[in-house]
Amino acid sequence: MKEKLIRYFSNITTLTPAEINMLTSGMEVKHFDAGNYVVKAGQVHQNTYFVLEGLLRQFNNQDGNEITTHFYGKEDWIMSLAPFNQPNFATENLVCVKSCSLVIGDETKAQAIFKEYPRLETVARAVMEKVFASQQQRMQTFLTNTPEQRYLNLLATKPDLLQEVPQYQIASYLGITAESLSRIRKRIAQKK
Repeated sequence: MKEKLIRYFSNITTLTPAEINMLTSGMEVKHFDAGNYVVKAGQVHQNTYFVLEGLLRQFNNQDGNEITTHFYGKEDWIMSLAPFNQPNFATENLVCVKSCSLVIGDETKAQAIFKEYPRLETVARAVMEKVFASQQQRMQTFLTNTPEQRYLNLLATKPDLLQEVPQYQIASYLGITAESLSRIRKRIAQKK
């Protein structure tokens, strides 16, 4: 399992044997069953997660309704972009849709690693840039794309997701009602 994260980092840069050893020896991998919460809204949340296996849903509650804000699958990063040196309280829930294996990163440990292996800070920065760019892209599509375009993009980029989660959660993620999603799906099916 740990080799999946090493392979991910190796796609960014060539790691030395010492860096690989340090990363794998200090790596915490935790398993969660489907339905288990990794983070609940209101909890102090300082960790970063790398999804080795499984599927997670991020959501918040607004007036008693669950609003799905993200789905995370294999090789996705889950991180807060809030300053690490301040208490960070989760504003959203993170729950396992399917059983998950996650690498759990602790920011305090990461800072100690960066002092000993400064090159790894560059790798971490590259990961954060990728996560930030992905979040920016998602926000941009919400501002510029129609709900049907967002659905078609989801269909093209994450087709398995549509089979693994209930349609009302997909609709919430797309920013529409379940009824609107049904109409979009019907319209698309008629075009084929």
